[in-house]
Amino acid sequence: MKYLLSVLMGAICYGILSTIVVTAYGEGYELGEVVGSQLLVGCILAWGFMLLTKWREKSRLGSRSGKASTANPKLTWKQRLFLMAAGTPTAITGLLYYESLRYIPNSLAIILLFQFTWIGVLIHAISHRKRPNGIVLLTLVILFGGTLLAAGIVEQGMSRFNWIGVALGLLSAVSYSLFILLSGKAIPSVHPAYRSGWMITGGMLLVFILFPPYFLINGLLLGNLLLFGFMLGLFGAFLPPVLFAVGVPHIGEGMTGILGASELPVAVLLSAVVLHEHVSVLQWIGVALVMLGVALPEVFKRIRRQGDNYTVSSLDS
Repeated sequence: MKYLLSVLMGAICYGILSTIVVTAYGEGYELGEVVGSQLLVGCILAWGFMLLTKWREKSRLGSRSGKASTANPKLTWKQRLFLMAAGTPTAITGLLYYESLRYIPNSLAIILLFQFTWIGVLIHAISHRKRPNGIVLLTLVILFGGTLLAAGIVEQGMSRFNWIGVALGLLSAVSYSLFILLSGKAIPSVHPAYRSGWMITGGMLLVFILFPPYFLINGLLLGNLLLFGFMLGLFGAFLPPVLFAVGVPHIGEGMTGILGASELPVAVLLSAVVLHEHVSVLQWIGVALVMLGVALPEVFKRIRRQGDNYTVSSLDS
């Protein structure tokens, strides 16, 4: 149960980010300041966690034997640069997603970001030259239908949408799909604390190149920007990767996808309660369909597994 709760809390952390960003925009802060302060705080927290992990390893293994830990070999600079490059898509995702919030409602932006579910399937199918099976195709149909309802397209049509915001939201989904793809291949043998530290560093440096961090010297960081940066860095850049690293190995990727979908209703609920955005009953039905689409492959997998186990037990008896 604690591993399930760990992944669930990580997803909920992601769900509150957009509400914080919209609030920061309301106080006059710009995109580079919001994302830059988030990654700066996240980087400080990640490096602190990495140093704490390293100290604990040395205390456990090095104090008595005098030998360094072999579980996490020292990273070469080539590996560090690779991890930093693998961390840039998450920064790009934040830039695209947060910028889309300037043009479209928070509830629509999170739904567009959630299109990474079928975009990831498409990328996997193209890269492996493998046609999706029937369950995957059914899942995609449900996801598309749920998206049309949740976005309000069925009720209000497409004329009310700002297409710049829609394009940015969809591009954030593409970038997030690439991040998931790269993060799984980015030196998985290394401890998650070390991996996340270098990946967040790469994302922060990219943002600082695109948006020079003038907020470090012009006094903005001494105001509410520090509070927004701390909340975004804690709930966006630091806690979710740590919570996922704790829970995912014990519950599997399938259940992680189901629990991770809780980010969507949390973001939509906060949009309605905190930002006072109108979310209709039909849109909530769409949100439920999107979550069903995310959960469906794992449900079928578990049903098939139980059927195989029943067949084997019947043969044994």
